[in-house]
Amino acid sequence: MARTHWLSAEEMRAWRGFISTSPDLQLVIERDLHQFGLDAGDYQLLAMLSEAPGKRLRMCDLASVLRVTRGGLTRRMKGVIDAGLVERVDDETDRRSAHAQLTAKGWALIKRIAPHHVATVRAMMIDLLTPAEVKVMGTAFEKISAHLRTLV
Repeated sequence: MARTHWLSAEEMRAWRGFISTSPDLQLVIERDLHQFGLDAGDYQLLAMLSEAPGKRLRMCDLASVLRVTRGGLTRRMKGVIDAGLVERVDDETDRRSAHAQLTAKGWALIKRIAPHHVATVRAMMIDLLTPAEVKVMGTAFEKISAHLRTLV
């Protein structure tokens, strides 16, 4: 039987800091977006589409970026489609594919919300850290994300 490699005090501090702080940060972000009638998942979907070429992504690619199943994306899309923020567009060249397309209304909303959202992210996280801490955090989460993608 392999010996357990317990966390050091510093490692435990990092782990517990992450697991206790992440939900609080997400809650603040959710509350902030609620005033615009969105949750964090809706915002992320609109943001991904706003950054895509032509403000459109294939549904399978959008599901991958958002880390949801096709069924999860279908449920997520229902609200933003019903609100007129996104439309589902059939692929002209491949009838098996469809795209999610940001509408003019969706683009106007994301342009209005984004400055407010960025200010909240800055106030709650980025501006509390030094540039070196931000860089380390970005590098650390890129490594963690890359590893996790090999497992799922």
